[in-house]
Amino acid sequence: MEHSGIPMIDFSAFLDGSAKQEVGDKIVAAFKDIGFVYLTNHGIPSKDIAEMFALVKKFFAQPMEVKELAPHPASGAHHRGYSRPGREKVVHDEYEADKISEARALVPDVKESFECGREGDPIQANIWLPEGVFPGFEETCLDFFWLCHKVENNILRALAIGLALPEDYFLQYHTVADNQLRLLHYPSVPAGDLAADKIARIGAHTDYDSITLLLQDDVGGLEVEDPREPGLFRPAPPVPGTLIVNAGDFLMRWSNDTIRSTMHRVRAPTSMVNMSGMIPERYSIPYFCSADPDTIVDCIPGTWDEEHSKKYEPISAQEYVKKRLLAAY
Repeated sequence: MEHSGIPMIDFSAFLDGSAKQEVGDKIVAAFKDIGFVYLTNHGIPSKDIAEMFALVKKFFAQPMEVKELAPHPASGAHHRGYSRPGREKVVHDEYEADKISEARALVPDVKESFECGREGDPIQANIWLPEGVFPGFEETCLDFFWLCHKVENNILRALAIGLALPEDYFLQYHTVADNQLRLLHYPSVPAGDLAADKIARIGAHTDYDSITLLLQDDVGGLEVEDPREPGLFRPAPPVPGTLIVNAGDFLMRWSNDTIRSTMHRVRAPTSMVNMSGMIPERYSIPYFCSADPDTIVDCIPGTWDEEHSKKYEPISAQEYVKKRLLAAY
């Protein structure tokens, strides 16, 4: 099964050990082809997902003065805390320069977000609301962060097997969970303004990490560029019970471009426009998985040889990610 060319893969056969190689091969094949997969039976309990979305909605329903008690720093290098609508503009430099106008590149993304990571991160310290302002928020976010981390490790193990590497190959470069859990809210906006590029939800971009895990509500809006028809974006609709996983730029570079980091964006399905011409609000929860910041990575064994040379010099995740974060604010 697939949706808009994105394969649907049952991850249970990897988790129970009954078909680890088959699942790993399917994920690698999808990453080489389109860069995205839908995973079923991925390991995050549906109860925890429902509770997390309920918390997300409750958080973003708080007054602005409450949410801004945990403000995202002015510098894009510190990706933690709350950002109000229009604060961040997600871009992809090559795409912005080559495929859309300068005016479009300046259109703000009409969304609000909250980011957090592991506690004790010396580089990206968490920024929480003051104690007692929103009880249970911090604890629930951290619990969900570690649930996603467990799934991340399993996916990285499957990915290694599919690339004919030792199962723990990627785990040795992802030991400290320097990851980002992001809560996103897209307010209801006029469909005409979105269609006329007066506003955007998230413009076309690629992720800069190793892999991204994405949970989305039933509104939809995610679109993925067709690798065979550049500039054509196809819907990646919400499928109940699934987790969307995509490869990021760092993994593409790490794999010597054998894995694809695909352009994607968030628009709004025309079927969701109501009688007053408004697009309903949308919620999503991406989890960005990055390699250890100080570890220097070189092209993955098997992705280069005498006939196919290395395209990239070794680099640290910290150096690479910092450049991308600074460009977003």
